[in-house]
Amino acid sequence: MKEKRLTFSQGKGSITHNNREFVANNVDPARTPDNITFIAQPIAEAYDQLFRESTERYNAKQTRNDRKIGDYYEHLFGCKPCNTIKVNALDQKSFYEVLVQVGKKEDTGIGTEDAQVAADILKEYMESFQERNPNFYVFNAVLHMDEATPHLHFDYIPVGHYKRGQDTQNGIAQALKEMGYGGGKMAIAKWRAAQIEKLNEICRKHGIEPLPPEESRGTLEVEEYKEQRRKADALAVENAQAETELSETKAELEKAAKMKAKLMEIDSVETGKTVFGGKITVSKEDWDNVTALAKKEVASQKQTKKLRKERDDAVQELDALKSKFEVISSELSAYKKKEANKHYFSRENMAAESKRIKREEQLSRDLQKAMTVIDAHGLRDEYNHTKVNTAHRKNVLE
Repeated sequence: MKEKRLTFSQGKGSITHNNREFVANNVDPARTPDNITFIAQPIAEAYDQLFRESTERYNAKQTRNDRKIGDYYEHLFGCKPCNTIKVNALDQKSFYEVLVQVGKKEDTGIGTEDAQVAADILKEYMESFQERNPNFYVFNAVLHMDEATPHLHFDYIPVGHYKRGQDTQNGIAQALKEMGYGGGKMAIAKWRAAQIEKLNEICRKHGIEPLPPEESRGTLEVEEYKEQRRKADALAVENAQAETELSETKAELEKAAKMKAKLMEIDSVETGKTVFGGKITVSKEDWDNVTALAKKEVASQKQTKKLRKERDDAVQELDALKSKFEVISSELSAYKKKEANKHYFSRENMAAESKRIKREEQLSRDLQKAMTVIDAHGLRDEYNHTKVNTAHRKNVLE
């Protein structure tokens, strides 16, 4: 009996791809007519078929219009029905997809003698699926024969029944419970194990000894798996380059340790201790940032120093001008005071000056009277002679 590895995983959920509404690079269009379509019901029609009556029953019980549900799909996912999986805030999915494959390209690829055997196994499994899983309503299922290996995509909507709220809803946990797989996180695992066991049974009937499903591909389809492998190889190259860059960075850090420049605190750089003497390591990107910041800091310090010197010079010049201004102000004040004093007479000075003027005026009047008397008595000559002699004696005494 031949051994073949099984694949039973979660599919991407692209109905347009499954139904060949677009053709991917790994598809041979010449073999697309060989595909087998079990069912291809529009998802909007499937939702209407499954939930319309229960929605109407729910709305009939509501007394408030704002509690009534319009389109059930739109109520759950906030959009019109579409051919890709939608997930709402409660983690409800609009539908689920499963990918099933028997064998690999190397032993069961299209063109090998076992390709048709694998296709028959998948066909038998699918034809009995709905009967075995009444709460998983299959609205789309296709067996692909136009890719490297025969494989099956089927899409289903989980249907659960409830006592509260709408009596029929999209609910995978309740659907599993109603099909006898219990509740909790292990329910889906139990269901998956039951599906694989049924698949094993069909394989043995067709002369195939099934090996456990390969886990490494996870939920990836064939082409996605190849793409992930290519990405993994590219990542390995990038890792090697990163190791080289890391070595170069360490060399730069050792060289930088000899620098005498003092850096300000840089909070944005995350550092960590290494086992090499407790030294601090930083990424190359962070080191580049540190270097750039250091250059900016040096330039900033030079500019600050220049501005401070210019400020100090200006302050000194201002102080000198202030001193000169104070001297000039003092001299100007003294000059103004001196000029003012020239024209200033105190009350005492004014009184003395007035007295002097009055005395001079009185003496002048007395002299005039005396001259009148002298002239009246004809004594002017004697007066003049006496005045001359008096002046002469004064000069002699002096």
